[in-house]
Amino acid sequence: MRATRREFIGSVSAAAIVNPPRPAAAEDDPLGVRDDFPIVAAGPYLNCAYIAPSPTPVVEAVREFLDAKLRSPRSLGAMVEESHIARRRFAGLIGAAESEVALLYSTSEGENILARSLQLGSGDNVVIDDLHFQTTYVLYQHLAETSGLEVRVVPSRGGAAPVDAFAERMDERTRLVSVAWVSNHNGYRHDLAALAEAAHARGALLYADVVQGIGTVDLDVKETGIDVCTTGTYKWLLAGHGVAPFYVREELLDRVAPDRYGHLHVAEDLGDYQYRLYDDARKYEYATLAFEAVYMLSAALDYLHRIGVKNIERHAVGLAHRLQEGLTAQGQAVLTPPGNRSPIVAFEHGRDPGMVRRSLDDAGIRLSFRVGDTQLRVSPALFNNAAEIDRLLDVTVGWA
Repeated sequence: MRATRREFIGSVSAAAIVNPPRPAAAEDDPLGVRDDFPIVAAGPYLNCAYIAPSPTPVVEAVREFLDAKLRSPRSLGAMVEESHIARRRFAGLIGAAESEVALLYSTSEGENILARSLQLGSGDNVVIDDLHFQTTYVLYQHLAETSGLEVRVVPSRGGAAPVDAFAERMDERTRLVSVAWVSNHNGYRHDLAALAEAAHARGALLYADVVQGIGTVDLDVKETGIDVCTTGTYKWLLAGHGVAPFYVREELLDRVAPDRYGHLHVAEDLGDYQYRLYDDARKYEYATLAFEAVYMLSAALDYLHRIGVKNIERHAVGLAHRLQEGLTAQGQAVLTPPGNRSPIVAFEHGRDPGMVRRSLDDAGIRLSFRVGDTQLRVSPALFNNAAEIDRLLDVTVGWA
């Protein structure tokens, strides 16, 4: 059994000092972050695709904000300035300009703003797939019923929705292609660059819901060529609820219009009740933000920048591949395509859901049950390690 760091240090001999072994912590904590996540003490938490725990420095930032609220509330100007810091940090995370980033309230809000701006109607079509998040189906069903928009759904094959399947459904009346960059269903990761190229070739835009990727998978919006994306922050961004960064490519800022107006739009007071409004992405921030969530996000982005998303991706995807290979060797019905480059793995357990829950509870393992409790979704993160993946495989080996 692997020793804890304290046990290891306590048992070091003189010979070991001369020829020291590789520290256990290097295996157990490759990114050096586990001390920041007290949740690891309770057993393997493999559920960041649902809700991620926040690291201690992020929680401390919120405590400081709330303490100020208790004793000496921060000014609106100071809070707005923190929102600008968060926007800059998020822009840096995805390779965007600060002027292309706004802070909304939820992921769903971003796609609604875009869809309304495009004024989709009869004769137009949007192309989506069956691996998307539920909001997208609700939104375009409504537009189909009220405006005559045609919704074309790409069926996944073997857990994947390749670019050519999208291209087959696009034509000169395709206005928008919409995907969940990393699917919440099975973790399938779309090739955004290829999708953007296919969409742009037909004069369409590419929207991506990136909530299941940002913070754990590296993304450069300029390299991929996506037009608009939105993400919540309570998953892989390690922050809270109530704030959602929204990216709009600079060339589209005039085209993607805000759908409501308010005091935070004001860039300059011209007098006589006339105002000059922001014309960059700040025009989507119309009213008082959820500033507690903004401070939390700002601290979380700082944390992620220090760790490095490329480092997180390498580690977390590696754990996902370890799990997928282990499940496949056991004969489990894995729903995630082989070689997929995201830290989400889904599989059908094929056993009594009650028994599965009890065995996972007994092992202290937390993950997501889905589709009538017949499927499991596992999502290792920066604070997980190989021993925790193997602990899950020790449980699942009896299910095949």
